[in-house]
Amino acid sequence: MDFSFSEEQTAMKKVARDFAEKEISPYVEEDEENHYFRKEIFEKMGELGFFGCVVPEEYGGTDAGLLATLLMTEEISRISVSWGIPFNAQAGPSIAILKWGTEAQKQEYLPKLARGEIIGSFAMTEPDTGSDLVSMRTTAVEKNDHFLINGSKMWITYATIADLGLLFVYTDKKKKHAGMTCFLIDYTNMPGITTTNIKRKLGLHSCPTGEVALEDVKVPKDRMLGNMGDGFKVIMSLLDYTRLGASARALGVGTACIEEVLKYTTERKAFGKKIIEFQMMQEQLAEMYVEHKAAQLLVYNAATNKDKGVFNRIDSSLAKYYAAEAAVKASGNAVKMFGSYGFSGEYKVERFFRDSKSFQIVEGTSNIHKTIIARNVLKEFEKHGVL
Repeated sequence: MDFSFSEEQTAMKKVARDFAEKEISPYVEEDEENHYFRKEIFEKMGELGFFGCVVPEEYGGTDAGLLATLLMTEEISRISVSWGIPFNAQAGPSIAILKWGTEAQKQEYLPKLARGEIIGSFAMTEPDTGSDLVSMRTTAVEKNDHFLINGSKMWITYATIADLGLLFVYTDKKKKHAGMTCFLIDYTNMPGITTTNIKRKLGLHSCPTGEVALEDVKVPKDRMLGNMGDGFKVIMSLLDYTRLGASARALGVGTACIEEVLKYTTERKAFGKKIIEFQMMQEQLAEMYVEHKAAQLLVYNAATNKDKGVFNRIDSSLAKYYAAEAAVKASGNAVKMFGSYGFSGEYKVERFFRDSKSFQIVEGTSNIHKTIIARNVLKEFEKHGVL
């Protein structure tokens, strides 16, 4: 039933687990309550090489692969979903730059992202545009030696603290998908950029999320990632990875919920016996465990295929959809199994329930992934002559 990991992957998984227990766990409840991002934790993660797995050694990474990244993401998210997010924030831009960037861009940004010397981000979503990317309104107009960008982005992870961001805009709206372009944005040194923190969120309280307003922002032409019109291709190649990153965070929640339920139900008593001895409790535990194991296999398989270069895009949708739904169900059941205590912030399951709802939204909603999966099923059966 267990997936086979290399010695290196097993070691990295253990390092991440130990780090989460020692460096994150002591502060997590306090920081979540205060909506606080502890930058020193981010910097330590960078120093330990957590962010360099998808970056080749020649650019300062470890080249350990996507699966190694996801295993660490899962272990960190077991303690805090908020702290599972930096893996995507760093790996997303790294992967995009590695595939689409110039040599100069790779030399400038990849080592810093891998070591956590700069905080990464990527901005697609807008106030009126989520999954419908074609409806985005942010534009870049070509001038003599630069592009002039105007528009706004919403729900951007690390908007208020990022140093580097991938920004997706229209350079030719008439071409729709083919008219999108990606730019590397310096959040700390480009006049005209204003960021605002979103203070009230259901969960992920230690993960700053915000709005980005861009007013006549001058972006040098050498900050274009890929060619003009490559933006949508960059987005899709980026999402292949970041969707699996979100899936790994969901796995962390699944593990945590099972562990917390086991501790609580084997200690709590009702009607003279441990509540885990009641059949209904065992049924819910069994469902949580089976669905969690199935989600792990989908995520690990997709990551392994990606590392081998035999990845199919449907793999990420299957993993993302199932892992997200399994985590939401597991955390909801955990709250029910804890009874009134599950409704209390004094127990972790309340936080995991709130955090898990993000999985059904980020990196493509569950409905979007069901649509992708359904279309793939139709194509597959048409191919085999069933339809």
